[in-house]
Amino acid sequence: MSRTETSVTAELELDCAAATAEIVAFLRREVGSVLKRRGVVIGISGGIDSSVSAALAVRAFGPRRVLGLLMPERDSDPASLALGREVAERLGIEYVIEEIAPTLEAAGCYRRRDEAIRRVVPEYQADWKCKIFLPGNRLDSDLLNFYSLAVQPPDGDVRTFRLPAEAYREIVAATSFKQRVRKMMEYFHADRMHFAVLGTPNRLEADQGFFVKGGDGLADIKPIAHLYKSQVYQLAEYLGVPSAIISRPPTTDTYSLAQTQEEFYFSLPVRELDLVLAAMDMGLSVEEAAEQLELTPAQVTRAYGDVEQKRQTTRYLHLAPRVLRRDGGWGAVGGSAG
Repeated sequence: MSRTETSVTAELELDCAAATAEIVAFLRREVGSVLKRRGVVIGISGGIDSSVSAALAVRAFGPRRVLGLLMPERDSDPASLALGREVAERLGIEYVIEEIAPTLEAAGCYRRRDEAIRRVVPEYQADWKCKIFLPGNRLDSDLLNFYSLAVQPPDGDVRTFRLPAEAYREIVAATSFKQRVRKMMEYFHADRMHFAVLGTPNRLEADQGFFVKGGDGLADIKPIAHLYKSQVYQLAEYLGVPSAIISRPPTTDTYSLAQTQEEFYFSLPVRELDLVLAAMDMGLSVEEAAEQLELTPAQVTRAYGDVEQKRQTTRYLHLAPRVLRRDGGWGAVGGSAG
Protein backbone atom coordinates (compact mmCIF):
# COMPACT_ATOMS: atom_id res chain seq x y z
CA MET A 1 0.00 0.00 0.00
CA SER A 2 1.14 3.57 -0.65
CA ARG A 3 1.69 6.43 1.74
CA THR A 4 -2.10 6.81 1.83
CA GLU A 5 -4.39 4.32 3.53
CA THR A 6 -6.71 4.10 0.53
CA SER A 7 -5.97 2.39 -2.75
CA VAL A 8 -6.69 4.13 -6.03
CA THR A 9 -9.46 1.69 -6.93
CA ALA A 10 -11.06 2.17 -3.50
CA GLU A 11 -10.89 5.93 -4.01
CA LEU A 12 -13.16 5.55 -7.03
CA GLU A 13 -15.76 3.48 -5.17
CA LEU A 14 -18.81 5.67 -4.54
CA ASP A 15 -21.43 5.54 -1.80
CA CYS A 16 -24.22 6.20 -4.28
CA ALA A 17 -26.95 6.88 -1.73
CA ALA A 18 -24.83 9.42 0.12
CA ALA A 19 -23.58 11.02 -3.13
CA THR A 20 -27.15 11.34 -4.43
CA ALA A 21 -28.36 12.95 -1.22
CA GLU A 22 -25.45 15.39 -1.26
CA ILE A 23 -26.02 16.41 -4.89
CA VAL A 24 -29.78 16.76 -4.42
CA ALA A 25 -29.25 19.06 -1.42
CA PHE A 26 -26.68 21.04 -3.42
CA LEU A 27 -29.06 21.49 -6.36
CA ARG A 28 -31.96 22.59 -4.16
CA ARG A 29 -29.85 25.08 -2.26
CA GLU A 30 -28.02 26.59 -5.20
CA VAL A 31 -30.90 26.77 -7.68
CA GLY A 32 -33.49 27.98 -5.18
CA SER A 33 -31.55 30.13 -2.73
CA VAL A 34 -28.53 31.35 -4.73
CA LEU A 35 -29.64 31.42 -8.37
CA LYS A 36 -33.27 32.19 -7.44
CA ARG A 37 -34.68 29.99 -10.21
CA ARG A 38 -37.72 27.69 -10.24
CA GLY A 39 -36.17 24.65 -11.89
CA VAL A 40 -33.58 23.56 -14.44
CA VAL A 41 -33.15 23.07 -18.18
CA ILE A 42 -30.83 20.28 -19.30
CA GLY A 43 -29.63 19.18 -22.71
CA ILE A 44 -30.12 15.42 -22.95
CA SER A 45 -27.73 13.76 -25.40
CA GLY A 46 -28.47 10.10 -24.85
CA GLY A 47 -25.14 9.80 -23.05
CA ILE A 48 -24.30 8.76 -19.51
CA ASP A 49 -23.52 12.21 -18.05
CA SER A 50 -26.68 14.00 -19.15
CA SER A 51 -28.82 10.99 -18.21
CA VAL A 52 -27.42 10.89 -14.67
CA SER A 53 -27.67 14.67 -14.33
CA ALA A 54 -31.31 14.63 -15.45
CA ALA A 55 -32.15 11.86 -12.99
CA LEU A 56 -30.51 13.82 -10.16
CA ALA A 57 -32.43 16.96 -11.16
CA VAL A 58 -35.72 15.07 -10.99
CA ARG A 59 -34.79 13.83 -7.52
CA ALA A 60 -34.10 17.43 -6.50
CA PHE A 61 -37.04 19.26 -8.06
CA GLY A 62 -39.56 16.72 -9.30
CA PRO A 63 -40.34 16.10 -12.98
CA ARG A 64 -42.48 19.23 -13.47
CA ARG A 65 -39.53 21.54 -12.77
CA VAL A 66 -37.07 19.87 -15.15
CA LEU A 67 -37.14 20.55 -18.89
CA GLY A 68 -35.14 18.33 -21.22
CA LEU A 69 -33.85 19.52 -24.58
CA LEU A 70 -33.00 17.07 -27.36
CA MET A 71 -30.97 18.87 -30.01
CA PRO A 72 -30.05 16.69 -32.99
CA GLU A 73 -28.31 17.95 -36.13
CA ARG A 74 -27.18 16.57 -39.47
CA ASP A 75 -24.30 14.46 -38.12
CA SER A 76 -26.01 13.15 -34.98
CA ASP A 77 -26.33 9.43 -34.44
CA PRO A 78 -30.08 8.62 -34.60
CA ALA A 79 -29.57 6.46 -31.52
CA SER A 80 -28.76 9.58 -29.50
CA LEU A 81 -32.21 11.06 -30.10
CA ALA A 82 -33.94 7.76 -29.38
CA LEU A 83 -32.01 7.24 -26.13
CA GLY A 84 -32.50 10.84 -25.05
CA ARG A 85 -36.23 10.51 -25.59
CA GLU A 86 -36.23 7.26 -23.59
CA VAL A 87 -34.50 8.98 -20.67
CA ALA A 88 -36.93 11.91 -20.67
CA GLU A 89 -39.98 9.67 -20.87
CA ARG A 90 -38.73 7.31 -18.19
CA LEU A 91 -38.13 10.28 -15.87
CA GLY A 92 -41.54 11.74 -16.70
CA ILE A 93 -40.18 15.17 -17.64
CA GLU A 94 -41.34 17.48 -20.41
CA TYR A 95 -38.94 17.58 -23.33
CA VAL A 96 -38.54 19.66 -26.46
CA ILE A 97 -36.83 18.53 -29.66
CA GLU A 98 -34.88 21.40 -31.21
CA GLU A 99 -33.46 20.50 -34.63
CA ILE A 100 -30.38 22.74 -34.78
CA ALA A 101 -29.17 21.87 -38.31
CA PRO A 102 -30.84 24.95 -39.92
CA THR A 103 -29.11 27.26 -37.43
CA LEU A 104 -25.78 25.54 -38.03
CA GLU A 105 -26.29 25.77 -41.78
CA ALA A 106 -26.99 29.51 -41.53
CA ALA A 107 -23.85 30.02 -39.43
CA GLY A 108 -21.74 28.15 -41.99
CA CYS A 109 -20.81 25.31 -39.63
CA TYR A 110 -20.87 22.56 -42.24
CA ARG A 111 -19.49 24.73 -45.06
CA ARG A 112 -16.55 25.98 -43.01
CA ARG A 113 -15.73 22.46 -41.81
CA ASP A 114 -15.88 21.05 -45.35
CA GLU A 115 -13.67 23.83 -46.71
CA ALA A 116 -11.04 22.99 -44.11
CA ILE A 117 -11.25 19.28 -44.95
CA ARG A 118 -10.80 20.00 -48.67
CA ARG A 119 -7.45 21.60 -47.95
CA VAL A 120 -6.34 18.09 -47.01
CA VAL A 121 -8.66 16.00 -49.22
CA PRO A 122 -9.58 18.15 -52.27
CA GLU A 123 -12.12 15.63 -53.56
CA TYR A 124 -14.12 15.60 -50.31
CA GLN A 125 -17.86 16.15 -50.81
CA ALA A 126 -20.66 17.16 -48.44
CA ASP A 127 -22.22 13.67 -48.54
CA TRP A 128 -19.01 12.01 -47.31
CA LYS A 129 -18.60 11.03 -43.67
CA CYS A 130 -15.72 12.32 -41.55
CA LYS A 131 -14.10 12.56 -38.14
CA ILE A 132 -10.82 13.66 -36.57
CA PHE A 133 -8.97 11.42 -34.14
CA LEU A 134 -5.77 10.81 -32.19
CA PRO A 135 -4.17 7.52 -33.27
CA GLY A 136 -2.48 5.32 -30.71
CA ASN A 137 -2.47 4.88 -26.94
CA ARG A 138 -0.60 7.53 -24.95
CA LEU A 139 0.75 4.98 -22.46
CA ASP A 140 2.94 3.26 -25.00
CA SER A 141 4.78 6.04 -26.80
CA ASP A 142 6.76 9.18 -26.03
CA LEU A 143 6.20 10.47 -29.55
CA LEU A 144 3.99 13.52 -30.07
CA ASN A 145 0.46 12.50 -30.98
CA PHE A 146 -0.87 14.42 -33.97
CA TYR A 147 -4.49 14.56 -35.06
CA SER A 148 -5.54 12.64 -38.12
CA LEU A 149 -8.56 12.98 -40.40
CA ALA A 150 -10.75 10.07 -41.51
CA VAL A 151 -13.12 10.43 -44.47
CA GLN A 152 -15.45 7.97 -46.14
CA PRO A 153 -17.24 8.48 -49.47
CA PRO A 154 -20.67 6.88 -49.96
CA ASP A 155 -20.20 3.14 -50.48
CA GLY A 156 -16.44 3.59 -50.14
CA ASP A 157 -13.69 2.71 -47.69
CA VAL A 158 -12.45 4.92 -44.87
CA ARG A 159 -9.28 6.84 -45.74
CA THR A 160 -7.04 8.57 -43.20
CA PHE A 161 -4.73 11.58 -43.49
CA ARG A 162 -2.40 13.47 -41.16
CA LEU A 163 -4.01 16.82 -40.28
CA PRO A 164 -1.98 20.04 -40.51
CA ALA A 165 -2.47 22.28 -37.48
CA GLU A 166 -4.29 25.01 -39.40
CA ALA A 167 -6.86 22.61 -40.87
CA TYR A 168 -7.32 20.93 -37.48
CA ARG A 169 -8.03 24.24 -35.75
CA GLU A 170 -10.53 25.28 -38.42
CA ILE A 171 -12.39 21.98 -38.28
CA VAL A 172 -12.64 22.20 -34.49
CA ALA A 173 -13.69 25.86 -34.65
CA ALA A 174 -16.45 25.02 -37.13
CA THR A 175 -17.79 22.01 -35.24
CA SER A 176 -17.79 23.99 -31.99
CA PHE A 177 -20.78 25.86 -33.41
CA LYS A 178 -22.74 22.74 -32.45
CA GLN A 179 -22.07 22.99 -28.71
CA ARG A 180 -22.54 26.76 -28.72
CA VAL A 181 -25.86 26.64 -30.57
CA ARG A 182 -27.12 23.99 -28.17
CA LYS A 183 -26.21 26.17 -25.23
CA MET A 184 -27.99 29.12 -26.85
CA MET A 185 -31.14 26.98 -27.03
CA GLU A 186 -30.79 25.96 -23.40
CA TYR A 187 -30.60 29.58 -22.26
CA PHE A 188 -33.58 30.56 -24.41
CA HIS A 189 -35.76 28.00 -22.66
CA ALA A 190 -34.23 28.77 -19.25
CA ASP A 191 -34.95 32.47 -19.66
CA ARG A 192 -38.57 31.96 -20.72
CA MET A 193 -39.26 29.58 -17.83
CA HIS A 194 -37.17 31.33 -15.16
CA PHE A 195 -35.08 28.16 -14.87
CA ALA A 196 -31.32 27.65 -14.46
CA VAL A 197 -29.16 25.83 -17.02
CA LEU A 198 -27.74 22.60 -15.69
CA GLY A 199 -24.36 21.53 -17.09
CA THR A 200 -23.27 17.91 -17.37
CA PRO A 201 -19.44 17.69 -17.36
CA ASN A 202 -17.83 15.11 -15.10
CA ARG A 203 -14.54 15.57 -13.26
CA LEU A 204 -12.47 14.04 -16.04
CA GLU A 205 -13.88 16.40 -18.67
CA ALA A 206 -13.63 19.45 -16.41
CA ASP A 207 -10.07 18.71 -15.30
CA GLN A 208 -8.78 17.92 -18.79
CA GLY A 209 -10.53 20.76 -20.64
CA PHE A 210 -12.77 18.48 -22.69
CA PHE A 211 -15.45 21.08 -23.38
CA VAL A 212 -16.15 24.05 -25.62
CA LYS A 213 -15.84 27.49 -24.08
CA GLY A 214 -19.23 29.17 -24.33
CA GLY A 215 -20.71 25.79 -25.30
CA ASP A 216 -21.01 22.64 -23.20
CA GLY A 217 -18.63 24.22 -20.69
CA LEU A 218 -21.16 26.98 -19.93
CA ALA A 219 -23.86 26.46 -17.30
CA ASP A 220 -25.34 27.93 -14.14
CA ILE A 221 -24.76 24.80 -12.09
CA LYS A 222 -22.73 21.61 -12.64
CA PRO A 223 -23.81 18.83 -10.27
CA ILE A 224 -21.41 16.03 -11.31
CA ALA A 225 -18.22 17.98 -12.07
CA HIS A 226 -16.63 16.54 -8.90
CA LEU A 227 -17.25 12.91 -9.93
CA TYR A 228 -14.86 10.73 -11.91
CA LYS A 229 -16.38 9.14 -15.00
CA SER A 230 -16.42 5.69 -13.41
CA GLN A 231 -18.33 7.16 -10.45
CA VAL A 232 -20.91 8.57 -12.87
CA TYR A 233 -21.42 5.03 -14.16
CA GLN A 234 -21.94 3.82 -10.60
CA LEU A 235 -24.59 6.50 -10.06
CA ALA A 236 -26.24 5.56 -13.34
CA GLU A 237 -26.79 2.02 -12.05
CA TYR A 238 -28.12 3.34 -8.75
CA LEU A 239 -30.49 5.84 -10.40
CA GLY A 240 -31.88 3.37 -12.93
CA VAL A 241 -30.49 4.88 -16.12
CA PRO A 242 -31.44 2.68 -19.12
CA SER A 243 -28.98 -0.16 -19.66
CA ALA A 244 -28.55 0.78 -23.33
CA ILE A 245 -27.00 4.06 -22.20
CA ILE A 246 -24.81 2.48 -19.52
CA SER A 247 -23.39 -0.01 -22.02
CA ARG A 248 -22.87 2.58 -24.78
CA PRO A 249 -19.24 3.72 -25.24
CA PRO A 250 -18.78 7.44 -24.44
CA THR A 251 -18.99 9.30 -27.76
CA THR A 252 -18.65 12.89 -28.93
CA ASP A 253 -21.61 12.60 -31.34
CA THR A 254 -20.09 15.51 -33.27
CA TYR A 255 -18.84 13.90 -36.46
CA SER A 256 -20.67 11.69 -38.95
CA LEU A 257 -18.23 8.78 -38.52
CA ALA A 258 -18.52 6.95 -35.21
CA GLN A 259 -16.07 8.38 -32.69
CA THR A 260 -15.28 7.65 -29.05
CA GLN A 261 -14.13 10.29 -26.58
CA GLU A 262 -10.92 8.33 -26.18
CA GLU A 263 -9.87 8.59 -29.83
CA PHE A 264 -11.03 12.21 -30.14
CA TYR A 265 -9.30 13.63 -27.08
CA PHE A 266 -8.15 11.49 -24.17
CA SER A 267 -5.82 8.96 -25.88
CA LEU A 268 -6.46 6.57 -22.98
CA PRO A 269 -9.46 4.41 -22.07
CA VAL A 270 -11.68 6.36 -19.68
CA ARG A 271 -11.32 3.81 -16.88
CA GLU A 272 -7.52 3.93 -17.06
CA LEU A 273 -7.53 7.72 -17.18
CA ASP A 274 -9.81 7.85 -14.14
CA LEU A 275 -7.29 5.74 -12.23
CA VAL A 276 -4.37 7.91 -13.34
CA LEU A 277 -6.18 11.11 -12.41
CA ALA A 278 -7.20 9.68 -9.04
CA ALA A 279 -3.60 8.63 -8.36
CA MET A 280 -2.42 12.16 -9.13
CA ASP A 281 -5.15 13.66 -6.95
CA MET A 282 -4.02 11.36 -4.11
CA GLY A 283 -0.45 12.60 -4.51
CA LEU A 284 0.99 9.22 -5.45
CA SER A 285 4.48 9.15 -6.91
CA VAL A 286 5.09 7.53 -10.28
CA GLU A 287 6.44 4.41 -8.58
CA GLU A 288 3.50 4.15 -6.15
CA ALA A 289 0.98 4.63 -8.93
CA ALA A 290 2.74 2.08 -11.16
CA GLU A 291 2.54 -0.53 -8.42
CA GLN A 292 -1.15 0.05 -7.72
CA LEU A 293 -2.26 0.42 -11.35
CA GLU A 294 -0.13 -2.49 -12.61
CA LEU A 295 1.63 -0.28 -15.13
CA THR A 296 5.31 0.38 -15.71
CA PRO A 297 6.85 3.59 -14.31
CA ALA A 298 7.42 4.71 -17.90
CA GLN A 299 3.71 4.34 -18.69
CA VAL A 300 2.67 6.25 -15.59
CA THR A 301 5.19 8.99 -16.39
CA ARG A 302 3.66 9.37 -19.86
CA ALA A 303 0.13 9.38 -18.46
CA TYR A 304 0.96 11.92 -15.72
CA GLY A 305 2.65 14.10 -18.32
CA ASP A 306 -0.34 13.94 -20.66
CA VAL A 307 -2.73 14.94 -17.87
CA GLU A 308 -0.53 17.88 -16.89
CA GLN A 309 -0.09 19.00 -20.47
CA LYS A 310 -3.85 19.06 -21.05
CA ARG A 311 -4.33 21.01 -17.81
CA GLN A 312 -1.86 23.63 -18.97
CA THR A 313 -2.97 23.93 -22.58
CA THR A 314 -6.68 24.18 -21.68
CA ARG A 315 -6.28 26.49 -18.68
CA TYR A 316 -7.63 29.43 -20.62
CA LEU A 317 -10.97 27.63 -21.04
CA HIS A 318 -11.57 28.01 -17.30
CA LEU A 319 -10.60 31.68 -17.07
CA ALA A 320 -13.22 34.38 -16.62
CA PRO A 321 -12.89 37.50 -18.84
CA ARG A 322 -9.72 39.45 -18.09
CA VAL A 323 -10.32 43.10 -17.22
CA LEU A 324 -8.38 46.21 -16.20
CA ARG A 325 -9.65 47.25 -12.77
CA ARG A 326 -10.32 50.81 -11.64
CA ASP A 327 -7.57 50.53 -9.03
CA GLY A 328 -5.02 50.08 -11.80
CA GLY A 329 -4.63 46.36 -11.35
CA TRP A 330 -5.93 43.67 -13.63
CA GLY A 331 -7.44 40.26 -13.33
CA ALA A 332 -10.69 38.40 -13.79
CA VAL A 333 -14.30 39.23 -13.11
CA GLY A 334 -16.68 36.49 -12.03
CA GLY A 335 -16.02 32.78 -11.91
CA SER A 336 -15.16 30.13 -14.45
CA ALA A 337 -15.70 31.16 -18.05
CA GLY A 338 -16.35 27.65 -19.35
